[in-house]
Order: sequence, then structure tokens, then C-alpha cells
Amino acid sequence: MTKRSPILLIHGGAWAMPDDAIAAHENGIRHALRAGWDALARGGSSVDAVEAAVTIMEDDDTFDAGRGSFLTRDGRVQLDALLMNGANLRTGGVACVERLRNPIQAARLVLDQSPHVYFVGTGAERFATQHGMRLVDNTELIVPRERERLMAFQRAEAAGGRDTTFSGEAAVDTDAMTAAIRTLPEEFQVTDPTLHSHDTVGAVAIDADGNLAAGTSTGGTLSKAPGRVGDSSLIGCGCYADNESAAVSLTGWGEPIMKLVLGKWAVDRVAAGSPPQQAATDAIAYLYKRLGGHGGIILMGPDGSVGLAHNTPRMAWGLATSEGHQLGVTRNG
Repeated sequence: MTKRSPILLIHGGAWAMPDDAIAAHENGIRHALRAGWDALARGGSSVDAVEAAVTIMEDDDTFDAGRGSFLTRDGRVQLDALLMNGANLRTGGVACVERLRNPIQAARLVLDQSPHVYFVGTGAERFATQHGMRLVDNTELIVPRERERLMAFQRAEAAGGRDTTFSGEAAVDTDAMTAAIRTLPEEFQVTDPTLHSHDTVGAVAIDADGNLAAGTSTGGTLSKAPGRVGDSSLIGCGCYADNESAAVSLTGWGEPIMKLVLGKWAVDRVAAGSPPQQAATDAIAYLYKRLGGHGGIILMGPDGSVGLAHNTPRMAWGLATSEGHQLGVTRNG
């Protein structure tokens, strides 16, 4: 079989990223890109590369995945992840885990070792430990920045603000709410509907054998209800891979993405003949037109062509090919 040049494309979240956060995001993307590319360069599979890249971003507290994730309403970290092999559609997913530092690695274990596709909560943690993963205390996943963000967000809610990332609706602009929000640090203000789009991380890859893979990992939304599961770990929503269509990973407003099954929507358009860039652009336009949603998408076709799109002010991304590595925080096309 003729070998092809592998390609890796990753994202580290799409949101209204402030200028002083750009360097940290680019640094995290750079390290993740290197880890994933090294796996491909050693002859590893696309699944290996996606797992390696996402693991690095889970360990980097810049992102909303693994350590450093947003906190639930009761002040805990709760994590979801999905990994999918486009060669055979084998898939592994975990959700609402609180004691696994790297949920993408648990997802890989489900993909490789289980006849099932998805485990949640303590069942997922039990499965992971039975296959060699170590449990951690939830406090190891919490960083001071997120405690402060949660308290500020909840103060704004108490003043009349609300999280708009589930429906696409604008925040209620009462005088009391506005006055309270303006007393908060800029990074905690919630009047901008794209501000709390999220630093969910993900990757898509094609290996030397032409096999696609995709993975997505998230800590969910700020002050989410405990037990809530978003799009990231759901097949066809935040992640999908099939050699006969495309591989995709999404970041952003989970509820609108789930309602539209947006990942499958995008890969189906590639299968129907749309170039990945056009399908990516169309998917984000569809997300906004139908439900007012915000987010970002990375997409890779079976020929290795790629697409990136977002309707948030910024989206951290990185692309590795045999010609070198590129990265940035904005790109559409």
C-alpha cells in the first residue's frame, strides 16, 4: 500500500479571547501539535496522534479540558471526552468524570477495550481504573483562576444576568444587572454572548495509511448544572470520524450544536462533495442562523484537505504537515 503524508489539525477553543491570553493559547497549541505530530512521524495511527495532542491540552490549564476546566455550579470539575476511529467507526466516550486527569485516555481505553461506546460518572472511572488509569482527587483539577471566575459569574447571575450559551438569546439588560457586571474584572463580564464560548479542545488527523480520527475533550460550561453533558463527547455532535466522509471536532455552545447534530451535518456535506473549508464555513453559518449559536469547527476530508471556521472573535488552532507547523488564534479559510 502506498503511504501518504500525515496531517494533524487541532483546536484549543473558540471565544472572545483577550489579548493577554493569546500567548498561553499559542504555546499550548504548539506543544500539543508537536506531541501529535511526533506520534504520526513515528508511524503511529491517527488515533494515536489525536490522543497525544488532546492529552497535552488536557494537562495545560490554559484550556477548558482536564486540569484548569470551568467549575460546575457546586465548584467541582466534571469532564467529558470522545475519541473516534474513522477506519472502523470504533468509538470511546466518557462523561461526567471527576477523578480522571486525562479523560481522552479513558476514551481510548473504551475504544480499544470495550464492546460498548460510552461510560459515564463512576462507571467510567471504574472502567478506567480496571484498565490501569489512576484516580486523582478532584481538587487536583481545580485552579484558582476558575474559582474566581465561578464566584464572579455567580455574582453576576444573582444581579440578574444569565448564561446565554444554551439558547443563543441575548442577556437581559436590566439596570441592576448591568451595574453589577461592570464592577467585575473584564474577563468575568458576561454581557458579550461569545465571551463564554468555551476552550474545549480537539483534534483531527489522517495517518500514513489514510485513516482518519477525531477527538474532543471538555470541562463543559462555566457554572454548569452537575451532571449536564454537552456536545463534545456525543457522536455526531462535537466529534465524528469516518474514512468515507470526514473527521470533525467542534467547540462552542453545546446545546445548539447538539440540537443540530452539527458534526455529522458537516461531514455529510463533505461526503456529498463539498470541500472541507466550505462545509466548515457552512456549518458555523447554519449554527448561527438556526439557533443563534457561536463556536468553531475543524474538519478534515479523506484526502487530507482541511477546513477551519468560527464565528467567535478568536479560535486557537494548529496545523501540522510534512511542510511544517502553523498556528494562530483566528482563521476562516
